[in-house]
Amino acid sequence: MAGQDIATPTRPAAPETERLRQGIVEWVEMETPSERPDLIDRLLDKVEADFEGLPVTRERLPARDGHGGMLILRYAPEGASGAPVVMMGHVDTVWAVGTLAARPVRQEGDRLYGPGIFDMKAGSYLATETLRQLAAEGAALPRPVTMFLNGDEETGSAASRETIEAICADAAFVMVPEPSFEAPGTVITARKGRADFRLVAHGVSAHAGGSREQGASAVRELAHHTLEIEALNETEPRASFNVGTFRGGTHSNVVPPEASIEVDMRAVDMETADRLIAATLARTAKYPGVRLEVTGGLNRAPFERSPQVAKLYGAVVDLAARLGQPMAETARGGCSDGNFPAAMGKPVLDGLGCSGRGAHAIDEHILVSTIAPRAELMRAMLTDAAFQAAASQ
Repeated sequence: MAGQDIATPTRPAAPETERLRQGIVEWVEMETPSERPDLIDRLLDKVEADFEGLPVTRERLPARDGHGGMLILRYAPEGASGAPVVMMGHVDTVWAVGTLAARPVRQEGDRLYGPGIFDMKAGSYLATETLRQLAAEGAALPRPVTMFLNGDEETGSAASRETIEAICADAAFVMVPEPSFEAPGTVITARKGRADFRLVAHGVSAHAGGSREQGASAVRELAHHTLEIEALNETEPRASFNVGTFRGGTHSNVVPPEASIEVDMRAVDMETADRLIAATLARTAKYPGVRLEVTGGLNRAPFERSPQVAKLYGAVVDLAARLGQPMAETARGGCSDGNFPAAMGKPVLDGLGCSGRGAHAIDEHILVSTIAPRAELMRAMLTDAAFQAAASQ
């Protein structure tokens, strides 16, 4: 394979931290809420323009069904061979237009604050910029590289999942620059899977004072299920449940004829997920006169620490040591698009983005001191032949 071997912990040629910081800020200052595909496409237009004139093929997939578009970048220099390395990130955020005006980008010491900077514009920018720089240099690579950006991750990747799975089908391994929540030098080697459910109870309305016994309370029905579901957090150590919404009733003097709850379930493995999904869908009404509807199912399968993931992580540990970087692994309860290729049996390394805190929170920030090391690590994963050989043995 073409490429380079890194024998000493010297820094490879990379843009200095301030230039990368400015690039991240530029992305953050282009607001891209998931529900605004026009703004997502504006950022993807910019990314595509940044690759103009470079030996990178660009493929745009348009927005559809109210979701943002997608961009696929492919770099296959002479000498690169075999299955591609896939990097994937998202450019959508949970923050509405106008958030930036109220909370502009600011830096306090090592912390760089901004809506969407941690989840995950910093990581998506660094991965994209790493590829752009390699292409601009005409750098030799052991394997071709495919970079994928979508705009609907925060809403479940319904429009992009099929494309993600197609791109990853022949991947040698997958790199996901989602943020690292832990100490600098940490990557993610497992994530819980997620299932979503909606329970709707149909009762019978009646006057609460004069004829309560003729009614059937939908609220009482779902209160029962809520307590049962939440109690599973005490008995199911490999899963978690959250009843996130509870709606029902019309007036305090009316036996409520309708009520609904929405439930989030997480599981660390498919055996647990399958068992608890089946149990949730099999729930039935507890009280006479009430009809219960249960809908939902799996959104993302668990990202398990498979032997393939463990091998990839071991290769990264060795690579990081040669770069003079610390390396540790962690598991997270939140999902990412990395769950999709992991469920396909692909080696996936997640959490390659900057360290920080505050995903979906007003204190969202990254640590500036982790920008250059993460860019360096991603570059080395794409260029180092010894690492790629160890990762794919």
